[in-house]
Amino acid sequence: MGERRVFTLSQVAQHNSSKDCWLVIHGRVMEVTKLLEEHPGGEEVIVEVAGKDATKEFDVIGHSKAAQEMMVKYQVGVVQGAIVEFEELEVKKKDVVDKEMSAFVIKQPKSLFFYHSFLPFLLAALYFGYRCLTY
Repeated sequence: MGERRVFTLSQVAQHNSSKDCWLVIHGRVMEVTKLLEEHPGGEEVIVEVAGKDATKEFDVIGHSKAAQEMMVKYQVGVVQGAIVEFEELEVKKKDVVDKEMSAFVIKQPKSLFFYHSFLPFLLAALYFGYRCLTY
């Protein structure tokens, strides 16, 4: 993004359909029409905030780091009056292509194996042991 295009919120508001979908996240104007088909949360979630500032909704969901970096791919400019850091955008843009699909994979730490596998058996054994000893 060599030049920084500046849009007003009323200009962004004109792009509010599934055929032409723009939104604002952290002062960055995103053209996300192509993302609608691929978005894991479904098309409706994005179309619902199309043409608006969706920063609050984006942050509440808790997107992964890769998903946040992927935003750069869809950025077409900034909203008027917003202070946006443009450092390392070009570098991130190259990394985003490689990480694009990893944004949709949820990885669990290996330490959870104990809690999900062994702990239920341990609790069941303690329960049955207690029941046998109290009768």
